[in-house]
Amino acid sequence: MANENKDEFLDDIESLEAEQDRIAEEDEAAEVDELEQMRAERDEMKDRFMRALADAENSRKRSERDRREAEQYGGSKMARDMLPVYDSLKRALETVTDEQRATSGALIEGIELTMRELLHVFEKHGIVRIAPKVGDRFDPNFHESMFEAPLPDTKAGDIIQVSAEGFMLHDRLLRPAQVGVSSTPKG
Repeated sequence: MANENKDEFLDDIESLEAEQDRIAEEDEAAEVDELEQMRAERDEMKDRFMRALADAENSRKRSERDRREAEQYGGSKMARDMLPVYDSLKRALETVTDEQRATSGALIEGIELTMRELLHVFEKHGIVRIAPKVGDRFDPNFHESMFEAPLPDTKAGDIIQVSAEGFMLHDRLLRPAQVGVSSTPKG
């Protein structure tokens, strides 16, 4: 009987140990699951943080680009509105005769000074003239064809007349140069 009690006692100890091992394994598995869950949550938060950081950087770059463009091209409407003033001054100076220059020299000099000042302001703000010459090749990126006409001793696509100069604002076309183009066939 004492042996039976001893065996029972040992069985109880073994079952308690087995139960403790099982509980320890469950606790360990729960800890591993909790640790994996925390790692997954950490990775998700890290991913969200990196995306937010990249989004903020993209926004900063976009706003910087928009600011630069507004600085460079913000005055393009006013610049475009000033081009007829340039055209009028140029036409006025082109029609001056020697007789008018002799009688109204101060007035003509004032118009010339105004023209130089306007060109200086244009240059200061990145506005550049496109001044093609007769005989240059037509370039649709900078020229607008106002008419085509066959002209002897020219090739098709040659500029045969310049009606108005064009203008660029930095790297953008404000107004194309208005030109006449030869349509003489090759032959």
